[in-house]
Amino acid sequence: MAKAETAGAATRGLKTIVAASAAGTTFEWYDFFIFGTLTSIIAKNFFAGVPGTLGTFLSLSTFAVGFIARPVGALVFGHIGDKKGRKGTFLYTILVMGLATIAIGFLPTYAQAGALSPILLVALRVVQGFALGGEYGGAAIYVAEHAPSNKRGGFTGWIQTSAAFGLISALGIILITRTLVGEKIFGEWGWRIPFIVSSGLLAVSVYIRAKTAESPAFKALHDEGRLAKAPLGEIFTRWGNLKGMLIALFGFMTAQGVIWYTSFFYTQVFLDKMVKLDPMQITILTLGMTLVSSFLYITFATLSDRIGRKPVMVFGMLLASLFFYPGFQMLLHFGNPDLEAATKRAPVVVVADPAQCTFQFDLLNTAQFTSPCDLAKRVVSDVGVSYVNKAAPGTGAVVQVGAAQIAVPSGQGLDKAGIKALKDKATKDIKAAMKAAGYPEKADPAKANLWAMFGVLCVLAVACTALYGPMASALVEMFPTRVRYTAMSLPYNIGTGWFGGLQPALSFAMVAATGDIYFGLWYPIVTGLLAVAVSLFFLKETKGRDLHTIE
Repeated sequence: MAKAETAGAATRGLKTIVAASAAGTTFEWYDFFIFGTLTSIIAKNFFAGVPGTLGTFLSLSTFAVGFIARPVGALVFGHIGDKKGRKGTFLYTILVMGLATIAIGFLPTYAQAGALSPILLVALRVVQGFALGGEYGGAAIYVAEHAPSNKRGGFTGWIQTSAAFGLISALGIILITRTLVGEKIFGEWGWRIPFIVSSGLLAVSVYIRAKTAESPAFKALHDEGRLAKAPLGEIFTRWGNLKGMLIALFGFMTAQGVIWYTSFFYTQVFLDKMVKLDPMQITILTLGMTLVSSFLYITFATLSDRIGRKPVMVFGMLLASLFFYPGFQMLLHFGNPDLEAATKRAPVVVVADPAQCTFQFDLLNTAQFTSPCDLAKRVVSDVGVSYVNKAAPGTGAVVQVGAAQIAVPSGQGLDKAGIKALKDKATKDIKAAMKAAGYPEKADPAKANLWAMFGVLCVLAVACTALYGPMASALVEMFPTRVRYTAMSLPYNIGTGWFGGLQPALSFAMVAATGDIYFGLWYPIVTGLLAVAVSLFFLKETKGRDLHTIE
């Protein structure tokens, strides 16, 4: 009876730990996602009227710092977690993230405070990314070091599914707020409500986490006096730790970053810009895909407890890499059949001198491309259709749509207003020619096969969750307790933040360079296949590894 009661108490305690960790991580993903979802509205309130150089700098910073700061946060909080303990450290990360998010809801707009307003916004974005860099590693480690070795994947799977719950929460609260206050008021001040509402979520998350105990693996190491004195030094100077980080980074973390962002974010861009699907239909599809994924994370994490982390993750990477290209083609076919037919009947051709063309990698959409070739490709890419390149010497560029020909002159020597006017005229003329050639301006909602598109997105969700579900337990099992927080957090945040964060801009640049709306998919495809190769040759199976004896 005593043993049964002890076992029952241990199970209840572990469930509390899982709930505390998953709830906190869901909250932090909620914070991160509401900013991304409201980017356009935030830009109107914080960057309207910002003068030239400062405006460009702040636009660059606001987009990028959330990703750039994450590995820095991983190093700082990882160091603290390996020296001072897991519980306190990931309590700090949620407090920092939560307070920064709430503060954004109270920031003055540019109209109220001038240039100080966007500067404060950028600073808070740095704080958000910094805190998120330390959150994931702490939550995953905390659960894994409490869980029994034969069920570690299943329990850490709840940490993985928190990203889905965070996205669903963000989209849901934003949708409810928009509906209650109306679009006009939401654009003026209602956008603040989702940020301020997070104060209640923060209070609940902090309360739950404060009730939990320190990780037994860390406590044992502390009691034995074997804590790392310099965790950063140990992971970079000891080959075993450094090798583990490199295998984790290139064996599955780079793939996880680009596959997840391509599946859950680039699909929305593609459906909006290329397929031209109705925004409400995009929201419905995204929510449905995210709901399905929330169950699949735990399913594949639990499966990895039975057959191993490596085979499940390799399956996910292979499925995504092999399905991206045909999957996105099917999204266009089922979403906008009229556009698919028009591109075959009257293809768009860009006639220009290749010597004038550059690779338009524009992370923040702030660079100025002024050659006729660049302007023509940029305009057609922004319209969102595939085109064919045709080389021709000369100083200008011509866009052919069926029988129509639209000349695009050089923008060299023009100021920003002049370049914008040139692009606006070219865009108007090209759209008029496309309409005459039978290109639809928008997808016909009645012709969109949403169930077929949902099926495509569910395949992508399977690929993502098969890779991401077992990942937390795999990362934890790869490194010794004394440097685990730092060693696993760094490759995670580099892969997710840098490789994944660059995916939209890099894929768009690849599309603009080639004219093929699917060409940007080669970035996640090649990254995924390279990771498969590294995993097959270098990644060792870690399922069931005793975390107390791998020192």
